[in-house]
Amino acid sequence: MKILAGDIGGTKTSLAIFEVNGTKLDLLSLEKYPSQQYASLDEIVRQFIETQNYQCEYASFGIAGPVRNGRAETTNLPWFIDAQQLSNDLSFRQVWLMNDLEANAWGISALEEKDFCVLSEGKPDPNGNASIVSAGTGLGQAGLYWNGAQHRPFASEGGHSDFAPHTDLEIALLQYLKQRYSHVSWERVVSGMGLLNIYEFLMEYRRSESPAWLVEAMKEGDKAAVISKAAKDKTCPVCSETLELFVHLYGVEAGNQALKIMSTAGVYLGGGIAPKNLEFFRKGTFLQSFRAKGRMESLMQDIPVKVILNELTALYGPAVFAGIEVK
Repeated sequence: MKILAGDIGGTKTSLAIFEVNGTKLDLLSLEKYPSQQYASLDEIVRQFIETQNYQCEYASFGIAGPVRNGRAETTNLPWFIDAQQLSNDLSFRQVWLMNDLEANAWGISALEEKDFCVLSEGKPDPNGNASIVSAGTGLGQAGLYWNGAQHRPFASEGGHSDFAPHTDLEIALLQYLKQRYSHVSWERVVSGMGLLNIYEFLMEYRRSESPAWLVEAMKEGDKAAVISKAAKDKTCPVCSETLELFVHLYGVEAGNQALKIMSTAGVYLGGGIAPKNLEFFRKGTFLQSFRAKGRMESLMQDIPVKVILNELTALYGPAVFAGIEVK
């Protein structure tokens, strides 16, 4: 059975066609599109279909934003997406929409051991809940509950919950961000935009000036990526401090989510930032911050933590889900 699967993000939209057999997926075609250059998802899917030699009766999409009753209004795009309308307009038998992190969670079942970097083996409870937290363009979160036969994902918009500072430095960060945003969520500090927010805060807090070469690099490329590279290359002390604080806060919020849904089967880190900065996540700061939950610290030490390395996970998920639904 062939499934058209999509990962719809604020920066790019990835579309693929898979031959699906349970959780076994054979990738037949893959294309990526700059989301901001299109007026709708319908326009991208139509263009993709016209270039393909494969026909699909079913399509399934993971979307950055809440999905309700088969409809979604994207968080970082001016799109309104309706599954039934897509199905009618593009002649699919059925179309499914799901939150992008729910899609990532479905994709975990299609991964192999080599697709993970283990930060902590822990003592997993295979029948417990699990969670996934992904820092990329935004901050996505989802959970997985054990239904007696498998882990079944469910959506969450926890990345938009209130940022909760702990130290004096973090309180100063909150006060700085409150001048910019009416609501300071975790996404404002743990995401690509979060890296930039933290950097700009620290430059002001430390009364420093950005070096000219860094300013030029930021003009030419992705600002968060430039900060991360300067931190790894140790060419900018404030960039290094930025990434350290970012990793700490990522650990804090991943631990918060793990506590809230008792993720004793494991916590997965998705998104693009963690895989590209593994040396910082392996240092220990992330796990220390993840586990620092007072009386719950021993529980947190038992929770396995893994970084997802396979960047196609968000595409695998919708295909796996559609395969289960059609069956």
